[in-house]
Amino acid sequence: MRGVALALWAVVLRQSSVDGRLDLLLRAAFHPLVSAAGGVLLILAVAQVLAGLRSWGDEPDRASRQDRRLSAATAAIAALVIALPPNPSFADLASQRPADDTASETLSFVLPPAQRSLTDWVRMLRSQPDPQLFDGDPVRISGFVLPKPDGPPQLARLLVRCCLADATPVGLPVRWPAGDSLPRADQWLAIEGRMAVEDRRLVVVPERIQPIPRPARPLEP
Repeated sequence: MRGVALALWAVVLRQSSVDGRLDLLLRAAFHPLVSAAGGVLLILAVAQVLAGLRSWGDEPDRASRQDRRLSAATAAIAALVIALPPNPSFADLASQRPADDTASETLSFVLPPAQRSLTDWVRMLRSQPDPQLFDGDPVRISGFVLPKPDGPPQLARLLVRCCLADATPVGLPVRWPAGDSLPRADQWLAIEGRMAVEDRRLVVVPERIQPIPRPARPLEP
């Protein structure tokens, strides 16, 4: 049974490496490690199956029975992960994470306004906090809708150094069109517009809002 459990977890890791599932959980730089770990588990699974065949027919002791129950439970969990792949809610995760820590980061180069991603804008505003410097600049960004308890939703992204466990949300305030219902949490949007100063802070004033599918690689380094 231990060999079966190891084999199922090997399938989980190898399948995740090829079906895009890892892009929702882990930075691309670490994907080869997951694939290699799946290969190692598969080798261990084969070794465990061969060892089990050699000991087939032996009377199991109490420790062996406990090990089989634990292996069966582990195999069942792996089977569930294969059948029901994770689909994390970025908005829920972001609401539980601490505020971003990009204030200490410096920009190695500066892109033209229309080419800056949402993350580029956040870092730019942290390195140059005077909002008047960017008033009227064109903006083209995309992200997911992040509800805020003290105001309207922001457009946000998740920064990760390794995986979702260390994810940090960054966002920009948006002046949503008056009269329209606010977008739902986790919805992905592409926004084109301009920056404007309101209450001594920059907000995105949309001229065009378009729903988009979640990107294949939604996490940003």
